[in-house]
Amino acid sequence: MIIGLAGMPGSGKGVFVETAKKRGFDVVRMGDVVWDFVRKEGLKINDENVGKTADLERKKFGYGIWAERTLPFIKNKKTVIDGIRSVEEIKVFRRCFQEFTVVGIHSSPETRYRRIMKRERIDDTFSKKSFDERDRRELEWGIGKVIALADVVIVNERGIDDFVRKVERVLEKV
Repeated sequence: MIIGLAGMPGSGKGVFVETAKKRGFDVVRMGDVVWDFVRKEGLKINDENVGKTADLERKKFGYGIWAERTLPFIKNKKTVIDGIRSVEEIKVFRRCFQEFTVVGIHSSPETRYRRIMKRERIDDTFSKKSFDERDRRELEWGIGKVIALADVVIVNERGIDDFVRKVERVLEKV
């Protein structure tokens, strides 16, 4: 079973991924594919460079380009693909995998912003303005539509233990 994971920044995708790993899933992070590309372009990994590069490549080659570039890294039939951002990416994966389930994670902007301020990942934004700009960019790519059309949606507004229980239930069903 291949699971495509979609959620806005700070929604809980990382917790989903860690829970899936404990259950024997491989994980392929689409963001890593983008980061590798950005590094090969000689750019520093930060929100501006990653976002701009991802956007330019989508506009140049189509909104399924990062899915196409992710395919070679999927080696196991039990894999979570983290970071789906467009319906076109879903089409690429559905074309390649017979058993493909899209899981969307939803958290409010306020909750996500608080989480991002705590985690301080290298490509995170550190101001409310840049957080809002990143959200706008991701929504323009189509992530809202992906979450709305997901096979399963998990709401992640409570504590981590509650969310992990929800993720485990989804993984059992899938």
